[in-house]
Amino acid sequence: MGNGDLERPNILLVTTDQQRGDTVGPASPDFLRTPHVDQLAREGIRFDRAYADCAICVPSRMSIMTGRTVLGHGLDRNGNSSDVVDRASSLPSVLRAAGYQTAAIGKMHFTPERARYGFDEMILPADYYQEMSRSGSAVQPMRHGLGQNELYPGLATVPESATLTSWTAERCVDYIRERRDPQVPFFLWCSFSKPHPPLDPPEPYYSMYQDAAIPEPVVGDWVDDGSAPASFVRAQRNRSYDVMSPEVVRAARVAYYGLVTQVDYTLGRVLAALQDVSELANTLIVFTSDHGEFLGDHRAGGKIFFHQACAQVPMVVRMPQTWSERAHGGWSDAPVTAADVFPTIAAAAGADVPAHVEGQDLVSLARGEQQARPYLVSTAEGRYVAVTNGRWALHWFVEGGTEQLFDLVDDPGEVRNRSGDDDPDVRAVRERLRDELVRAFAGTRFVGDDGKLVTYPVGDDTPEDQRNRSWPGWHTEHFPVDVRH
Repeated sequence: MGNGDLERPNILLVTTDQQRGDTVGPASPDFLRTPHVDQLAREGIRFDRAYADCAICVPSRMSIMTGRTVLGHGLDRNGNSSDVVDRASSLPSVLRAAGYQTAAIGKMHFTPERARYGFDEMILPADYYQEMSRSGSAVQPMRHGLGQNELYPGLATVPESATLTSWTAERCVDYIRERRDPQVPFFLWCSFSKPHPPLDPPEPYYSMYQDAAIPEPVVGDWVDDGSAPASFVRAQRNRSYDVMSPEVVRAARVAYYGLVTQVDYTLGRVLAALQDVSELANTLIVFTSDHGEFLGDHRAGGKIFFHQACAQVPMVVRMPQTWSERAHGGWSDAPVTAADVFPTIAAAAGADVPAHVEGQDLVSLARGEQQARPYLVSTAEGRYVAVTNGRWALHWFVEGGTEQLFDLVDDPGEVRNRSGDDDPDVRAVRERLRDELVRAFAGTRFVGDDGKLVTYPVGDDTPEDQRNRSWPGWHTEHFPVDVRH
């Protein structure tokens, strides 16, 4: 393994659902310094340019399972995971072959729901809702009526100790303390469903940030001047994000930060369990999320697009303290993504990395043993293609052929679209990024026979039509897909 270690490490992968990258690290609000993730970052490496290369749940999770980017595995929407995952070469199967005990606890979003893909054990949110239903309690979770894609705040209908977030952490604690085989290393994927909507934190998290200096939403110049991409405007109107009052948006942001903090605090229970059984020092810990959340930025909500709010995610790698060549207390601005989780974990475990894996080992990257990828590309639902080199991001929206170019260093909120800038240096950046998009997506529907990015006509649906097509996720705990939050 190149670490001078006598034992292979345990591996804890912690993922959240819909957590913005600016909740961790220097861009996070002053009031939001979640203790446990911050501690992991101080003991490890923080990657400040981590992105979901498809800002949708299932594609990102499939990148973790396969080690392939969305362009590689081809699933650019919430589709059938079994169309993508090869059981024999999935991340848990590769680790099992290397002698690891494997478990998945929390939201997996696999299809079918109980597909294990190499995990020895899986415990899902469906199990939580079944337990709560069978308890006979008159107080049941998620009975407030909020849909699971709405940007409206609410209060949990159960106490903190009975929430899905707390339950997920406690099932992980049980696994670490009671159910694992102590004679072999383990791989545990602890997958929290929050802060994904419904934005319904319990107390004390519901009130925790009521009086805090919550950052105002960032609104780009392009949002109101008529130049916003047609597909972006349609997404705004589909769920009427653009007409939410500032007061409701602020309350939603308060609730969202409360959920982020609840996840962090409950993660403390999992870390404490590792310490109780003397395994914390010998555990590789990776913390990330499948995508972010607009949260009112640009008068939008949800995800899908490659703007910073919904594509940038936290990524922290904390190496075992038993390793003699640890990289710790640092940060990287290399563009990284979910596909990098697979080779990072497999290399640490001493497992064979399948040839199809496209990701980079983040440990080797942090140590300077690999060069960072020069570009990271993105797409989702056929709506756009995008590329970033970590400093600049170029978006091409096929409906109407709208282009956006943002300077992520000088304009991290992506307020000013620089695509039409006359500055020669900016034009040169735009051309380089366009060329990379054409190269990356050659042979797909996004590049024409003329070697240029394609443009499709703008749809003729009216604003009224667009507002009549909303789907806020009004499913209940009985919905047969692993999307419960």
